[in-house]
Amino acid sequence: MKSSSITFASLMLLILITSNSEAAITCSDVIKDLKPCLSYLVSGSGQPPSACCSGAKALASVVSTSEDKKATCNCIKSTAKSVKINSQLAKALPGNCGINTPISVSPDADCSKIG
Repeated sequence: MKSSSITFASLMLLILITSNSEAAITCSDVIKDLKPCLSYLVSGSGQPPSACCSGAKALASVVSTSEDKKATCNCIKSTAKSVKINSQLAKALPGNCGINTPISVSPDADCSKIG
């Protein structure tokens, strides 16, 4: 009986270790941080609102691994397809908020090239 519990414990440890190599960020995290940007990206002009930039900066600060960047990109890409955003404002958002990030806010982003 002890050997089966050791095997089960080893299996659970292996699952935990391998799951850590996946993205730690979820799409709901991304949406929560970028939600203040939605109205600006749909019908805004000029500089983004401070709440939008705060959320974008918070998101950029937690996206560190390649997996996180790809997960964030894929979430933004899929969300941008369901909402009609101004692509010029979206592309300019990181720069307008003072963020240096390889992640594009666009439904046309190629997330496989982010690393």
